[in-house]
Amino acid sequence: MKNRVVITGLGIVAPNAVNIHEFTSALKNGRSGITFHQDLKDLNFSCQIGGIPNISEELKSQYFTDLQLRGFNSSGILYGCIAGIDAWRDAGFDMKPNSRVDYDTGLIFGTGTSGVEKFREAIYKLDEGKVRRLGSTIVLQTMTSGVSAYLSGMLGLGNQVTTNSSACSTGTEALLLGYDRIKQDKAKRMIIGSCSDHGPYVWGGFDAMRVMTYKHNESPEGGSRPMSATASGFVPGSGAGALVLESLESALERNANIYAEVLGGEVNSGGQRNGGTLTAPNPEAVQRCIINALKNADVKAQDIDVINGHLTATTKDTLEIENWTKVLQKKGNEFPYINATKSLVGHCLAAAGAIECVASVIQLKEQFVAPNLNCEDLHPDIGHLVAKDRIPTKALDLHFNILAKASFGFGDVNACVVFKTFKA
Repeated sequence: MKNRVVITGLGIVAPNAVNIHEFTSALKNGRSGITFHQDLKDLNFSCQIGGIPNISEELKSQYFTDLQLRGFNSSGILYGCIAGIDAWRDAGFDMKPNSRVDYDTGLIFGTGTSGVEKFREAIYKLDEGKVRRLGSTIVLQTMTSGVSAYLSGMLGLGNQVTTNSSACSTGTEALLLGYDRIKQDKAKRMIIGSCSDHGPYVWGGFDAMRVMTYKHNESPEGGSRPMSATASGFVPGSGAGALVLESLESALERNANIYAEVLGGEVNSGGQRNGGTLTAPNPEAVQRCIINALKNADVKAQDIDVINGHLTATTKDTLEIENWTKVLQKKGNEFPYINATKSLVGHCLAAAGAIECVASVIQLKEQFVAPNLNCEDLHPDIGHLVAKDRIPTKALDLHFNILAKASFGFGDVNACVVFKTFKA
């Protein structure tokens, strides 16, 4: 039992829902969280739509004290703390401010950038010579590990506490790092996740790269179109996902609710060779990552029932599907069912991996495949590889056992994890 790792808690802050119950409903009903944003239009963005979680002041007050919220201006840390606390509570634990240090539980919570709005605020004050007015939280809100620092202190965690950062594969990588920590008997539990700030100062660079869609400013919910023939770039998103990983021995000992089992996975890089660049994947490395993930999880290609893809609604979607067909040696109706969570929430950047891992575990636990929005006009190159019914556009009830989740990021980095329905 010590060598098995299970998931006992989930938390989510996504553009289409801010708790597990609502997120499950959004997945089943294909509810989009993409909306139009006037500030992007005012700043002359080509893409004026995006996914931003709906967080009310009342909701904030349920997680943070007035003192913590005073001068607080980091959406990513806010999202990460809410998701992490929800996952902790979902796993059956309380948040006690004066609790003893929990040396059995650690935290790996990734991000890309932190506190960009706080940086902006600080720059203006510094330019005006007002260094003494920066405030006492400027460092915590802008350091990359700020989310881990805040969250671990709120929960009193005493095992390894850190932040990883690997672009869009950050969340999936964090899960595998936490998994390894438990497998090595260095922790009983690990809270893992990832988060991303929202807004023009995070999204502007991608708009300048022209990798975001500009064709759906009048129809936001139709903008995120993974695997579609009319896909024209990704829609930016933000938020956080969190999961509590736990040794099976510990979970059974306290009679915890178990969502799924983590069988294993793989993290690698394409070295920016053989077609791989700072912004494009090396296909050989992607295939190698998936092959080794299956090997490490001790499953065969034919065991994979469902894939939750990276699938960003860019020109790389076809290459991603092609890589899967080569690894699994399956095409047409033999190919597993596949879905793209980004069709519902957009590309949440560093938060994408964790949000999509949460979506994957929910589908496995609830036994359904979430719909792919906006790909009724399946890209012909994908249609030649995979039967259309393997890419459902409506939620599909399905009895299945194993789901593979992959993430790929800038810098030519890859991560793939394999989940299984839990059986004692």
